Amino acid sequence: MRLNKYIAHHSSYSRREADKAIIDGYVRVNSEIQDNPATQVQEGVDIVYVSGKQIRVKDKYTVIIYNKPKGELVTKSDPKGRKTIYDSLDKKFRHFIPVGRLDFASEGLLLLCDASKVATALMNSDLERIYKIKIKGEITSDMEEAMLKGMVLEDATAGGHSHSKITSMEFKPFLGYKIQKNTPNYSILKVAINEGKNRELRRFFASFGAEVVDLKRISFAEIGLNNLPTGKSRFLSRSEYNALHKFLKTEAKNT
Repeated sequence: MRLNKYIAHHSSYSRREADKAIIDGYVRVNSEIQDNPATQVQEGVDIVYVSGKQIRVKDKYTVIIYNKPKGELVTKSDPKGRKTIYDSLDKKFRHFIPVGRLDFASEGLLLLCDASKVATALMNSDLERIYKIKIKGEITSDMEEAMLKGMVLEDATAGGHSHSKITSMEFKPFLGYKIQKNTPNYSILKVAINEGKNRELRRFFASFGAEVVDLKRISFAEIGLNNLPTGKSRFLSRSEYNALHKFLKTEAKNT
């Protein structure tokens, strides 16, 4: 893992703050000063200090659910001064790592964890994510066929972030979908997918000329928003932790 990422994952430092501390000579790895943010470190082997204080990796972990509102960035700091999720979350969660992203205009369930291994395992998993989506226009037969069979787009820039370097994209078949309303003006549906990266759903519908006007994640595997109010967080329930433990044990066996 890169040194700057290691520090950001295991402390309250943002990635930019970690970069500055490293470049300014405040970081030691195994007693040697390192001034390159890209220096590779290994969890459980290398010992990292920032300003003389050891960055500790915890064996135990905690996971929280945050019901992210629209208009917040999933990052620790923003050069433009826009609001981030950490402005709303309690300060004790400052070092928690988000499991994936929800873009500025999206809302709903966001998992955060204080252990990078757990966050990474969840982020890279093919566990089911369910979203509720509202689009302009009708849901067409071509959309339904692509949801069922998947598709490849050579030009998937529509619906993507303006600064994204991703141009082409492969869309796997959706795990499922349910149309709740279908009219010429707008349509509402729930979809289940197992990734959701890089504004995948916005790009998918944009390829059919349909703009996503509302996007809300309502569940991640067996973890749901339930009645959690927008802008609030909670710890996992016992049953949700049990399901997570089971998933992590399976992952460990397969690696």
